Amino acid sequence: MIRIVVVDDQALFVDGMRMILEAQEGFEVVGTAADGADALAVCRETRPDVVLMDIRMPVVDGIAATRLIRSEHPEPPPHVVVLTTVRHDRAVLDAIRAGASGFLLKDARPEFLAQAIRAVVDGQQVIAPAETFDLLRAAAIVRPQPEWSVLAALTERERELFALAAKGRSNAEIGAELYVAETTVKTHMRAILSKLGLASRIQLIAFAYEHRLVQ
Repeated sequence: MIRIVVVDDQALFVDGMRMILEAQEGFEVVGTAADGADALAVCRETRPDVVLMDIRMPVVDGIAATRLIRSEHPEPPPHVVVLTTVRHDRAVLDAIRAGASGFLLKDARPEFLAQAIRAVVDGQQVIAPAETFDLLRAAAIVRPQPEWSVLAALTERERELFALAAKGRSNAEIGAELYVAETTVKTHMRAILSKLGLASRIQLIAFAYEHRLVQ
């Protein structure tokens, strides 16, 4: 059972999201919150697997709440999936830097939402709409040249995996392309994230774009 907390300051949206999620097999909504401060308290009490987080809320916004939830919870911390109504919301990048594992539009279809939640829990792939890559490409414009030096700590094999993961490839796809087992890919990915100080695959993609390491 995947335990979920929904955080949004619109009560009708929260109620609708609860109905959608609990209609899915294997999902349980264990709590809701109307702002980031309440979200911290609810997460402490319920220890969810996934937090669906609105960005713009009173008291404590979704970016600050994401950072606090990811930092204060024991390993493994909840996966935070950011929700927004704005297709090109630059605040999404700040949420990703704060530790969010994914980004979805609030009008996402229920089956896509369910797929995204299962994916971030499994850690097998990054679920991110095309709008995310538009934002990342825009962020990369400020850097005139690729900054390959940031990958100095990686081995040659890890750089190969980094390049594929930065394009949004799943572990299975990477394994198939490099002719290695998926478990081997997972081991390498953990090492890559650790060496680069990153928390998730989507942070890796943001890192790659911001340093112009992928086109």
